[in-house]
Amino acid sequence: MVRHTLGKKLKLKDQHALVLAVESQGFCVSLLENSGTEKQEARSVAEFTDLVDKASVSWVDFVAVDLHKEVESIASTMGFSKQLVRGLLNNKRGSYIDNDSELGILIPAVIVNRFDVKVNPLLILIKNNLVFTLHGTEVRRFFHLRRYAETFMKKIKVDEPAADKVTKILIRIVDENNGRNFDHLREIEENGDQLSQILADPKTPRGVIGPKIHQMKHALIVYLGSLWSTLDVLNSLRYGDPLLLTDEDRLLDQLDALSSEVNTHIGLAEHLSEVLASGLEVLQSIYNNQLQVLNNKLAMVVTYLTIIGTAVLVPNTIATVMSSSAFALGPQDAGWYLAFLTISTIIAIAVSYIWVKKMGWIPQKPDEG
Repeated sequence: MVRHTLGKKLKLKDQHALVLAVESQGFCVSLLENSGTEKQEARSVAEFTDLVDKASVSWVDFVAVDLHKEVESIASTMGFSKQLVRGLLNNKRGSYIDNDSELGILIPAVIVNRFDVKVNPLLILIKNNLVFTLHGTEVRRFFHLRRYAETFMKKIKVDEPAADKVTKILIRIVDENNGRNFDHLREIEENGDQLSQILADPKTPRGVIGPKIHQMKHALIVYLGSLWSTLDVLNSLRYGDPLLLTDEDRLLDQLDALSSEVNTHIGLAEHLSEVLASGLEVLQSIYNNQLQVLNNKLAMVVTYLTIIGTAVLVPNTIATVMSSSAFALGPQDAGWYLAFLTISTIIAIAVSYIWVKKMGWIPQKPDEG
């Protein structure tokens, strides 16, 4: 009874969490003309239009259940053209479109699960007084920023130029996305350390090692591709001279700082790739050494079989010949006959060993040290 009641409470709790998640599908925070701030949560972006219209500047973050099907209708509801969104989605990695009156940016949002790296699109649409972020349900990285959005908005002055306002919000959003992307490099590195433990085990089947190494290499390649796409977009923002963004050097320097940070993490990811490559070389050397050891053992077995075979063949041949009726050996000849067989066997073994060693067929033990 208690277990049933507890299970029922957990189900109700999960349902309540699901309802809250749906209700917080959209989020809007605005800086009002009186320097105050206001935030709102809603299930439809249409509910944010009144707040955006009366605000000095706003940030709207919306989670689409099916991004590719809903993106055009959602964007048009917020006053953006469908052509802008279509142009952005033509490039899945990253893109930048400046239509003077509206600006569109698509940057990658990376999600890593062990070596499964997924690159999801994050759309940032900008108008004169609005920064609109739109993404799918997989990209859950702005909920922390939502909590402190009002505090951030209060740092923006109402009398600042509109371009400065939207640029400050844009920089904060891109920085948040970059930070979450950078966290995943550490996750890839930790997974790589776990993989190295598996590779260090000599009992690990080679059929397991190959796919594991490929997964890690592929993860790094996809991750590096997302960073390069982000860097291209940041460079376009910095040097593309969009009308909706600021010309203030201080803010442009912050864009340069974001680019430098992405460059740094590209270097770290490439260094990790080099470490992986060197590890693969070491692993290949280990396998080559193991094969060499096995070949040496087989050569040693063949060598000793050759010596043993010679040792058996010589006395057997002598015994066959001496048993012929031409020699007419009797019991009185047993003593010298056995001595002759023994001495011939020893001589055959010695001659076989010296010859095999002279031919270099006996493997040499590797020097230790």
